[in-house]
Amino acid sequence: MSIVTKKLDEKLFVTGQISVDDLAEIASEGYKSIICNRPDHEENETHPASLELEKAAHSFGITFIYLPIEIGPVSTEKIESFNKLLTELPGPILAFCNTGNRAKALYELIKQKQASEDEDESVIAACSWTGEALETIHIPHASQDKSLSVAAACNWGNAFDIVVIGGGAAGIGVTASLLHRRPALRIAIVEPSDKHYYQPAWTLVGGGAYDIAQTVRNMADVIPPKAEWIQAAAAGFDPDNNLINLSDGRSIGYRQLIVCPGIRLAWEKIEGLQETLGKNGVTSNYHFDLAPYTWSLTKNLKSGKALFTQPSMPIKCAGAPQKAMYLSSDYWLRHRTLDDIEVEFNTAGAVLFGVADFVPPLMEYVKRYHAKLAFNSNLVKVDGTNKIASFDIKDSEGNVTRIEKPFDMLHVVPPQVAPDFISKSPLADAAGFCEVNPKTLQHPRYSNIFSLGDVCSSPNAKTAAAARKQIVIVAENLLAAKEGKECTNIYDGYGACPLTVENGKVILAEFGFGGKLLPTFPFNPTVPSRFAWFLKTKLFPWIYWNGMLKGREWLTDSTGVS
Repeated sequence: MSIVTKKLDEKLFVTGQISVDDLAEIASEGYKSIICNRPDHEENETHPASLELEKAAHSFGITFIYLPIEIGPVSTEKIESFNKLLTELPGPILAFCNTGNRAKALYELIKQKQASEDEDESVIAACSWTGEALETIHIPHASQDKSLSVAAACNWGNAFDIVVIGGGAAGIGVTASLLHRRPALRIAIVEPSDKHYYQPAWTLVGGGAYDIAQTVRNMADVIPPKAEWIQAAAAGFDPDNNLINLSDGRSIGYRQLIVCPGIRLAWEKIEGLQETLGKNGVTSNYHFDLAPYTWSLTKNLKSGKALFTQPSMPIKCAGAPQKAMYLSSDYWLRHRTLDDIEVEFNTAGAVLFGVADFVPPLMEYVKRYHAKLAFNSNLVKVDGTNKIASFDIKDSEGNVTRIEKPFDMLHVVPPQVAPDFISKSPLADAAGFCEVNPKTLQHPRYSNIFSLGDVCSSPNAKTAAAARKQIVIVAENLLAAKEGKECTNIYDGYGACPLTVENGKVILAEFGFGGKLLPTFPFNPTVPSRFAWFLKTKLFPWIYWNGMLKGREWLTDSTGVS
């Protein structure tokens, strides 16, 4: 036969995808039944529908059964249905999917389940997403619990062309861009959350200038239609074997990998903070549920002390901690209560902003709001009940002194770190972030791995605007690497931080590596602008939902897709 089959027993044979033209040969070889385990909707331009194959099979007197197996856990019912077909269908039987591994995995599960029944055990089999080696986990007496069904987690068929870790701005955006370029790519997105957030607007929510409901959508609605969503958490990597391990025991095979799960907010690193968040005047615009509380505190504070904090770098959007201070102070100024409120900004850093060109205009607003600046001041403890915040203050000689400060309102920005499954993996650099060449965003030790967004080690500002530019670099360079070509697209470190210095005006800070100014628009970026406020509140959110997440690379200088 021109198609390659593999014999599993005297009755069952398996093969890869078949076509209508193959059926005459299949009939001539004496096959009496065909089982189709491949879902009709799987992406493949030459993939015939099951009904078309069934009609042709019947013309040769062959029984055709459609038993599709989706990616993910396989129910007991599916396994039992396959076993029943093997018993009842006339043989020989030819089962097929994309490569035959799907049917082979089902057959192995049946054999393992039969072997384990004598021991009164339930079997949960986990095979790699390449459909290869099966690992059996025996759970004594689990068969007595109906909720513990026999399940397998397999990638039916070959490894994915590309696996993307993370369903945030970077993950969704780069997946959409790649599928615009190469629609036939088989891409999986590993993301446990069922919600997707537009986080850049949370500062506006905390300032009463944006509706929190407009910052969230269902993850299912933003996943590119041609991508496969694996709703699970990544747990580790085996880059030497091109495998990703999931927290539920599964493993996924890939040909190329994109790492962009974002950065983790380490609330626990500040003693007492988690117990008091969202009450006792303690809030943070870095959390979806808390940004509205920031606005509530701002509106209701008539006098007292308002503390705003910023931890050590790196953090998401280095300007966001002070943006919270500016918007709250602007409200108090407009409502003539600022004279009765002591505003203080405590930053663990030694400067107000990392790009020197923007410090003078920002200092004008610090003066306008009569805000006190406390540099090298790191929040380490919060006593919400007594409204006391403790800071470690470092002097010029490196000596650290702990100081307690009372507050009526405390806006906290938590320390931020790479997720553990990144920092403890072979992909990490010394700081725990996914190591990349900062110009190509390719991993220096694993050429089929790229990273972008907040988790990559590139020393750019960690903003959605940076991810928007990085998407193009990764998409182009990954496809070049796929074809054995050199990565020629170079990232200039672009990042943007629209500094909301008052309600209605923004300093649009755009810069690259070394603090080089990289303005998109033909106006002085250091001057507060109403036009930049319009960009921040209207245009950028629209571009995010309708452009960036759809693979349309507006404002990226892309030569790829339009």
